[in-house]
Amino acid sequence: MPTTSLPPSLIRTLSGEHYTDPAIFALEQERVFEAMWFCVARSADLAKPGQFRTHQVGRESVLISRSRDGSVKGFLNICRHRGAKLCLEESGEVKRAFQCPYHAWTYGLDGKLVAAPNLTSMPDLDRVEYGLVHVHIREWLGHVWVSLADTPPSFEQDVIGAVIERLGDVAAIDNYGIENLEVGRRITYDVKANWKLIVENFMECYHCATIHPELTEVLPEFADGYAAQYYVGHGAEFGEDVQGFTVDGGVGLDRIPGVGEDQDRRYYAITVRPQVFINLVPDHVIFHRMYPMAPDRTVVECDWLYLPHVVESGQDVDRSVELFHRVNQQDFDACERTQPAMSSRAYAKGGVLVPSEHHIGEFHTWLQNKLSV
Repeated sequence: MPTTSLPPSLIRTLSGEHYTDPAIFALEQERVFEAMWFCVARSADLAKPGQFRTHQVGRESVLISRSRDGSVKGFLNICRHRGAKLCLEESGEVKRAFQCPYHAWTYGLDGKLVAAPNLTSMPDLDRVEYGLVHVHIREWLGHVWVSLADTPPSFEQDVIGAVIERLGDVAAIDNYGIENLEVGRRITYDVKANWKLIVENFMECYHCATIHPELTEVLPEFADGYAAQYYVGHGAEFGEDVQGFTVDGGVGLDRIPGVGEDQDRRYYAITVRPQVFINLVPDHVIFHRMYPMAPDRTVVECDWLYLPHVVESGQDVDRSVELFHRVNQQDFDACERTQPAMSSRAYAKGGVLVPSEHHIGEFHTWLQNKLSV
């Protein structure tokens, strides 16, 4: 069995139950996913009024749509009559309203109750009060973020602040113009692992030399085991003979105009807690959104974003996409190999972190503070 004392160079991880216990996952749903800002979609997926998407945020199904005034609205995806799920599809488009498939209560794009069978016989029913339950919405970096909290935390501190903490200032990410890029490829991964294993994996590069041969060819310093996000403002530099962030290190696509010489030929990785990873390279941005579904299941939606003319002209992005698609597959395979061991008696008290993984220890402390509130 594991010893209780550790040498000074090591840090104890969370215990195995944190990755398997439904009660702990329920607490994370309540105090993390439902309490923080949670990124649900790309704004361009809601390009015109009536387009909608539904997403699981903690224990709730959330409906987001573009309203008539051009703003994005967010609601709990629940009819106020008898609690039926309002929209059953993951995405779609309605003309003017959402109608419950159970009893046909109908809601405008602003969430107001607009019609119901025999509604005239209920003149005392307040159509606003019995409209859909709103959730808080922010749009940033071309993405829609929601908060289910009654009083949401500071977006500037929690979301924008995470980017500043990593890059040094917000201008460093503004240079990429993420809100003006277009999706060149979207891949959804269904990972049989706890969401924290995915976060922890993304935060460290101790494993890079072992399982990421293509990535370490492009970014040689990753073979040393240090994560780029450890250093404020530091971006991992491309190898001397590497021409672009592609699976073979060959020439990439057109560089994003705002990317300066100091950011050229460099890779930046950003973690925005609790469920967003952003990867910046000179010619594209890779944007991951995680949706924790169960203690041992996490859906990850990943977009490769390019300049509009690259996508619209049909330029071949395969070599560009393939590099990080392989990285994702390698990472998620590692997480899935780890998940079953979280139930082992050998991991009952957790594992250990080496010095280059100390920031995972800080993540664990942050999470434990959230759960103990």
